This record gives sequence, C-alpha cells and structure tokens, in this order.
Amino acid sequence: MNEKVRCLIIGSGPAGYTAAIYASRANLSPVLYEGMQPGGQLTTTTEVENFPGYPSGTTGTELMEDLKKQAERFGADIRFGAATATDLSAAPYKVTIDGEKVIEAETIIISTGATAKYLGLPDEQKYAGSGVSACATCDGFFYRKLTVAVVGGGDTACEEATYLAGLASKVYLIVRKNFLRASKIMQERVLSNPKIEVLFEHETLGLTGENVVQGADLVKRRGQSDEEKVHIDIDGFFLAIGHKPNSDIFKPWIETDEVGYIKTIPGTPRTNVSGVFAAGDVSDPHYRQAITAAGTGCQAAIEAERYLSEKGL
Repeated sequence: MNEKVRCLIIGSGPAGYTAAIYASRANLSPVLYEGMQPGGQLTTTTEVENFPGYPSGTTGTELMEDLKKQAERFGADIRFGAATATDLSAAPYKVTIDGEKVIEAETIIISTGATAKYLGLPDEQKYAGSGVSACATCDGFFYRKLTVAVVGGGDTACEEATYLAGLASKVYLIVRKNFLRASKIMQERVLSNPKIEVLFEHETLGLTGENVVQGADLVKRRGQSDEEKVHIDIDGFFLAIGHKPNSDIFKPWIETDEVGYIKTIPGTPRTNVSGVFAAGDVSDPHYRQAITAAGTGCQAAIEAERYLSEKGL
C-alpha cells in the first residue's frame, strides 16, 4: 500500500536537514529519506571552520548530526533509504524508495546534492580528508603557506588555483591537455600569477606520503616517445574536474541544464513542476557551500508550506 505524505524531502545534507527543520516547525510532518550517503558530501570533510555558530570549528559528520537531531527534535521523520524512481506527471507525486515502497507526496523537496568527479585513483580514497579535497573554498584555509596541486584545465580548476594562490606558497595546476579549456580571462589570471605553475600534458599516477599527502607521482606526455615520470612535493591535492548533480531520476519531469543541475526560477527554489522544489548542490553549480545549501533548504520548506496552504492541503 502506498504511503501518503504532505512533504517529502529526498536527500540529507545541509539542504535536506534544514528543509526538515523548517517544514517540521510549519507542521508539514515532513518525511526525509537520507539517500546513499546520510549527511551528504560534508561527511567526507574532516574540519569545518566556516559554518556560522561553530567558533571552534567542527567536523562534517558532527555538523550533520547536529542538524539531523535538530530536525528530529521538531518531529521530522528521518529514514534511511534512497529514491530510485519518480513519477511527477501529476500530484500527488509518486516516489519509489529502494525499488519497493511508493510514497505519494503533495510536495517534494529535492536535496540530493552533487557528487565530485574523481580521477579514480586508489590514493584518492586513501588520503580522503588527509590532503585530498574537491573544494578549495572549503579546505584551502588549511594549506596557508604550503604547496598544493589542482587537477583540471577548465574554469573551475583555474578559479580554484587562483583562490589557492592567495593562501598557499605555491600552486601546481596539473593539466592533461597541452592547453587550458578555461575562458580567456581565467587563463590570463592563472598564467600571469607567479605562484601558479601550470604542468601541461601531465597526468597523476598516484599520491605519496606517510598518513597525509606529501607528494604526487605524475607522467608527462604519456604514451609519447619522450614520456617522462615526474614527482612533485605537495601538501594538498585538489580535484577540480567537475561535479555530477544527482538528478537523473528526476530528468523525465524536471528541467535541468546540460550538466544536470536542476533549473529553478531565479531567486526561488521552484522547479518547472508545481509543488516540487530543489535545494542545495543539486541546483547550485556556483557556490556549493554548506551555508548556501542550508539557506536554499529553508527557502524550499517555506515555499512548500505556502504551496500547501494555497492548495488547502
């Protein structure tokens, strides 16, 4: 038998849990499914020092536990499970959980996040939280006056390298091609920055270090007659090769951009489907911060309450 709810929140993390706090306080009796990674991307981050209200800092896991407990305190029904299929053709909308249970929801808040793309090296997991990061804005502060490397050749990589150059003593930009794909202005910023050394035609083979990242093994001009092995000493290794929004199961109904980020009406969390809202990284290709995700989670819950009120639900 299908379960009927007024407000279904798909995905946890700062956006989902904040939406649950606001929706609970508005008496929407929200049901939240945490997804495959309860707490979201932030649970893979060790230190979090830039979230307001934590003057001594905290860990990503502790921050998410605090938000979860706060939501539960107001009555949010938080469950383990992942959405595997959707039918948003007409309200109430149907969402299948773990391929079995179907939830019928009057409103839905999508907060499924985005997944950073990695190179696929075993060392990326080995040193996760110990020198490997996919967010310079989140973790760059820990590498002040140290040496770091950024992987990528697009706008994001150039932005991250430029940002890190304001903190670190030296930044290597590891680029697989013999050119940068970034916009002309971003290329100019990188190439003119004395702290940034661009390593064209280099690929990462692995990372080295005792418990933390201390170096990277690279190959230059792989497969060519002048192929060369290169080692660089670094303290941090940043991935900047893009993110994949976790939006696939919504695409038959919800408008996304070419990458997969859910499109919302500017200044709101509203999607093209009435009563369905998007919050957090799944609809944010620009900021990808815990605090901005939490803010959109708040907006989505407020919009859901207004929608239900207008519909007399």
